[in-house]
Amino acid sequence: MDELNNYYIKTNRTFTIVRKYAWIFTFMVAIGGLWEPRLGVLVIGIMSGLIGTSFFSGRHWCGNFCPHGSLFDNIINPISLNKKIPLFLKSKWFIGAFFLFFTINFSRKLFRIAALWGTYSFIERLGYIFVNTYLMVLVVGGAVALLVNSRTWCQFCPMGTLQKLSYRLGKTVGVVKHTEKRITIESKDKCHTCGKCARVCPFQLTPYLEFNENNQFDNINCIKCTTCVENCPANLLSLETERKAVNIIQMSDVKGYENRQEIESTLMEINDLGGDLKEFVFRFENPTKVHYKAGQFILVKIQDNPVQYRAYSISSANEDDKILKIIIKRVKNGYGTEIIFRFNVGDKVILEGPMGNHLVPGEDTKKMLFIANGIGITPFIGLAKESLSKGSSVESVKLLNGQRYVADFIYHDYFKELQKEYDNFEYLPAASREEQEQEDLYKGYVTGLLKEIDITGHKVYMCGSGAMIKECYEILLSKGTPSEDIFFESEERIKLSA
Repeated sequence: MDELNNYYIKTNRTFTIVRKYAWIFTFMVAIGGLWEPRLGVLVIGIMSGLIGTSFFSGRHWCGNFCPHGSLFDNIINPISLNKKIPLFLKSKWFIGAFFLFFTINFSRKLFRIAALWGTYSFIERLGYIFVNTYLMVLVVGGAVALLVNSRTWCQFCPMGTLQKLSYRLGKTVGVVKHTEKRITIESKDKCHTCGKCARVCPFQLTPYLEFNENNQFDNINCIKCTTCVENCPANLLSLETERKAVNIIQMSDVKGYENRQEIESTLMEINDLGGDLKEFVFRFENPTKVHYKAGQFILVKIQDNPVQYRAYSISSANEDDKILKIIIKRVKNGYGTEIIFRFNVGDKVILEGPMGNHLVPGEDTKKMLFIANGIGITPFIGLAKESLSKGSSVESVKLLNGQRYVADFIYHDYFKELQKEYDNFEYLPAASREEQEQEDLYKGYVTGLLKEIDITGHKVYMCGSGAMIKECYEILLSKGTPSEDIFFESEERIKLSA
């Protein structure tokens, strides 16, 4: 996991006003309390809240309301070294020992001021105890957050331990089963096994490897912050109760994932397509034949510990069920592509799939409009060939291919040859930044080209940047294309290369 220093990803974790600004409370108590100690008494309310909510929902408070958590996520995370949290800080013996030390020290201080009960000085001295505690967390917790990982302190935080104790009590009496919301995956069959949920997790947990029979992440340390939900490239995660999770399983559509399997393959060819693009050609070994459809995607295994794959659109048309091609764009400092671009011809590579149905046209589709930009052109290399091979059953296939410059077009001649070979195929390339005029090349964005062509009766399949898909979707609706005839797969979602 430490082969590259960019495994863990810094990303936004503050999705609510409370999570964004609750850190102000920490400074108010820790710093302001030095002049007005009674501010520390407010911490009693914080403790009551975290213990009370954890009885019903585990460490939800830690991920959504904790002032220190807000400080770590919003203020320190952007400048943290973001390293792997040492395992001993997560160990039961260290957490237990630190909790015991904290409890004894805190109780000793309370015992010292017990004689002042009922006096004005008692409130002030009690507040000062909490002020000192908050100041200690600010200094120590802030230091380890900077030097290791922003949520390092939370691994052994005494308040976190109290939450877990309260949660276990709630679980014992059966309350949690009905009230707790957990990270839930729509379908394990659809999971890309990309590990991004682990890479963005503040606690560096591994949800994708631990979903239970109800497709829920049942880990006592999960703080329900939904960072993994926001960052799942396949949009499969949500925060749900157990009852809702069961309903999600029953309603999940797994069409396009029925043939998912582990495939042993040999890397036959690596073709340089210019720039940061390479084409990888795999031959199936076990099984020797795998049926896939153009428009689906495949998972490529990049490591064993923890197991992780990367998802890439299939670029080949399936002619004999024996080989498969993918095109990958290298991303600077990208964790996945840095590994894959070190593959060599002859390497044994584990694949998994095929998967997906967003870009697979129905058998009765007569008119098709393919829209792509950037690396999103990949699936249409195979789709165009496969759709046209159906012969007279397909009336029209149009391909809009948007790139920045002429040099960015891949398989450009291939598409032009298809246009010559098939009367029902129209290839419409567009270059948004090319300065020189080019014959048969639209100068501008693919969205501008879309506005000019006739798409009546066409079902639309899009792949590319999220911005392009969003704008094209609005244009298509304005031109009268029914929403149920628009299908898309964002390369930003399917191709996790960072």
